[in-house]
Amino acid sequence: MPQLEEELFPSTPGRIKSDRMHHNTMNRTFHRCFASTSTMFLWALFLIALTASYISFQSFITSGSRYLHHTSHTSIGDLHWEKQIRSSAQIRRQNGLTVLVTGAAGFVGTHVSLALKKRGDGVVGIDNFNDYYDPSLKKSRRSMLESYHIFIVKGDINDQKLLAKLFEIVPFTHVMHLAAQAGVRYAMENPNSYVHSNIAGLVTLLEQCKSADRQPAIVWASSSSVYGLNEKVPFSESDQTDQPASLYAATKKAGEEITHTYNHIYGLSITGLRFFTVYGPWGRPDMAYFSFTKNILQGKPITVYRGKDRVDLARDFTYIDDIVKGCVASLDTAGKSTGSGGKKRGPAPYRIYNLGNTSPVTVPTLVSILEKNLKMKAKKNMVEMPGNGDVPFTHANISLAQRELGYKPTTDLSTGLRKFVKWYLTYYGYNQGKGNSVNL
Repeated sequence: MPQLEEELFPSTPGRIKSDRMHHNTMNRTFHRCFASTSTMFLWALFLIALTASYISFQSFITSGSRYLHHTSHTSIGDLHWEKQIRSSAQIRRQNGLTVLVTGAAGFVGTHVSLALKKRGDGVVGIDNFNDYYDPSLKKSRRSMLESYHIFIVKGDINDQKLLAKLFEIVPFTHVMHLAAQAGVRYAMENPNSYVHSNIAGLVTLLEQCKSADRQPAIVWASSSSVYGLNEKVPFSESDQTDQPASLYAATKKAGEEITHTYNHIYGLSITGLRFFTVYGPWGRPDMAYFSFTKNILQGKPITVYRGKDRVDLARDFTYIDDIVKGCVASLDTAGKSTGSGGKKRGPAPYRIYNLGNTSPVTVPTLVSILEKNLKMKAKKNMVEMPGNGDVPFTHANISLAQRELGYKPTTDLSTGLRKFVKWYLTYYGYNQGKGNSVNL
């Protein structure tokens, strides 16, 4: 890091002595602008992330052996394909939005797409249907969305030609960017997939948005993980976010820096949403509440992590319906982008909000609620939390979102888990009368 700083900001004592009059001015400017070590860290992270994204993307194109398998999208340009997109994008309410939802077959993407469509907005989705978790769940979500006439394009957000074609067909007013490689622990197994999706994919999408003749407003999913090793609670948007605990967190923080750059240079209206542990029906199988439910029903033990000194981990669990309300409110209040064809014509809004529930609950309490709803006791293995990037607690300060978005979560964990369990038992065909008939 010191060597990198020296190369980027050449104001070492030796150089100042060589030309004191010139470098004294330079040195004073340097100290005013870059005195904070956290600022230098963020800029270094930003530059490293961009470099890594390029290297990773090239590696992905040439080898692909270490990446998740992706399904290829339908060949673009087919008339029926274009007709489906136009139909899905049709607005059915006055002053409605036309929204491109990335990651539309994902957990949050499915719920947001459905909420927008139900109120009459035009919605077109894109998803690569990767196999990070069982793709059949994504396909089931897609089938549900199709029943509401929402079309999801199979494709990768790194596919610039595909994105250009979509924007050619539909003049999107907004982009809801939810596509990302999720999961804190998986980053230790497959780090390249995070750079490919969360950094390179984000840049590809922003490039398309800034070049559009009608620049859309962008709302995108950051993460509460950017707060990293912060010990001040509750987490506020103004807190430092320069101590990521995982690669996933680092890519999300890099995303915040990148989006700020595109807002500043190209006039893109951008809103970043820091989600806090989203759960609910149609959720992600890699999340603890989901895997706990599966294992409890199958009579298998669950692993419950503890922090240092046997302190229980706690999360600000946020029900999916509350998250959706925050996403939709962000779209509705997003100011317009000010650029055209890649040229900025004035300042545009740049916002970041926490979307949480403000009521952290310990993991053992979560398990107890599941046991009550499943009417089964869990076999628990209590294990000290390994150094895998997880943090001991999360707690959101949502005052800014309350004030500016009207965001107000209404679902407590007991209510939300009851709804999730009801969905789970229905979706997987579990017959409570036969404890061994779980269809997984």
